[in-house]
Amino acid sequence: MLLDPKLLKAARKIYLTYRNLHSKMTKRPSGVAINRDTHRGQLIFRDNPILLPGECFIQLNQLESEVY
Repeated sequence: MLLDPKLLKAARKIYLTYRNLHSKMTKRPSGVAINRDTHRGQLIFRDNPILLPGECFIQLNQLESEVY
């Protein structure tokens, strides 16, 4: 599935902010649920996220693919 680069950038920013604030991550998120219109999102720590209408889920491996 191809993602809008703006969505991926916003989700990556959410993840990197969390990672920087919690450098000793004890629990890794499975990804980010992000709203397609507002680009607001939140980290998800469940394997099977429940999404609201208008949200998409971006998995952690997609977020980390260009970070390292």
